Amino acid sequence: MGRCFADLGRDVLSQRQTNRAHSKYSFLTMGKGGEKQEDPGTSSAPLAENVDGPRKDFHWDEGGEPHALRKAEILKAHPEIRELMGPDPMTKYQVFAVVAAQVAMAWWASRQSWRVLVPVAYLLGGAANCNLQLGMHEISHNLAFKFSTKRGMVLNRLLSLVANLPLGIPAAISFRKYHLEHHRYQGHDVVDVDVPCDWEGWFFRSPARKFLWCLLQPAFYALRPLATNPKPMLAWEAVNIVVQLAFDYAIFSLWGVKALVYLVAGTLLGMGVHPTAYHFISEHCVFVDGYETYSYYGPFLNAIMYNVGYHNEHHDFPNVPGSRLHRVKEIAPEFYDHLPSHDSWFTVYRDYIFREDINPFSRVKRAKLGLPPGPDADAPRAAAGYVNKTVDDMKAAVAANKAKKTTKAE
Repeated sequence: MGRCFADLGRDVLSQRQTNRAHSKYSFLTMGKGGEKQEDPGTSSAPLAENVDGPRKDFHWDEGGEPHALRKAEILKAHPEIRELMGPDPMTKYQVFAVVAAQVAMAWWASRQSWRVLVPVAYLLGGAANCNLQLGMHEISHNLAFKFSTKRGMVLNRLLSLVANLPLGIPAAISFRKYHLEHHRYQGHDVVDVDVPCDWEGWFFRSPARKFLWCLLQPAFYALRPLATNPKPMLAWEAVNIVVQLAFDYAIFSLWGVKALVYLVAGTLLGMGVHPTAYHFISEHCVFVDGYETYSYYGPFLNAIMYNVGYHNEHHDFPNVPGSRLHRVKEIAPEFYDHLPSHDSWFTVYRDYIFREDINPFSRVKRAKLGLPPGPDADAPRAAAGYVNKTVDDMKAAVAANKAKKTTKAE
């Protein structure tokens, strides 16, 4: 069956590649949203099609991650963005509301048949728990309470434990421990555990296996850090585990196994192939050669996911809460409007699974900190030919701003 699925995928890919010569890519836009887009054949950022078959290695970059550099340039041009920084006081209310709703749904699920419980856990529970996961993400950046004091830091950690409760699996503190390094050392070998392992790129190449890879995202996010970059357990992690187990036991004792299954299934199914889980792929998978971070500007999913779709904006300004990220793009459009972005969660999955040139190797990777590029010193292939177009486009935006100022002065 896997071979048949792979053959079907190759047939679909071949037909789509033929059609692309006379059509636009629906999953990706270049330039301002809503405008007629360029034909990919004339775009300054052509899609990263690999005519030689599936990728067999990462996109290795000798330079550093581009977001800190772009942040500095944006703040020079638009210092008013500093006013957007800082916590959003509404975050705690949203977290408590969704937690209460999920607890109520767990009680409801305890009274339902399995054939009702499972699809509801997938559709509704998956979306709600994704909202809470991204609430945890928001809180990991200390964007619920002011973090200038010890009290504020503690309140952020406690709220993350509350957001974690309906997930059924302790994750809030360990996620933060690794996620902050994903921002600071984006793509660096070993340190950034968001980047797939080599064996994932080697194994998950056919459409059937890539679909399986998408389904198994919960396992990869839980186990990859332990395998590639294990860290000592923090005191807050121990608290996270104890609190979560106590909550799970309370749910089980009060309403039985169905209530607990509803919560845990919502987490696991919602992180697999699910409308709200598209971002695991869309954020950093290289769909366009030279670009390593992508935004998604669809309105509905962003509304229930703390605007995580504004991912270029988030990596540039991780201290701006999701509720204000759209303002970053509005204030500094010259830095974002030309970047490739997604407009459909469905086509993110479709193209990831059926495009032969995309697989877990489709990520930008950098050397281990302090070491030469590539897996080892004898790997010149590691950095060969890669051009970071994000930096080039940022420089073009800076030059355009300078030209505008010169024109106004004249």
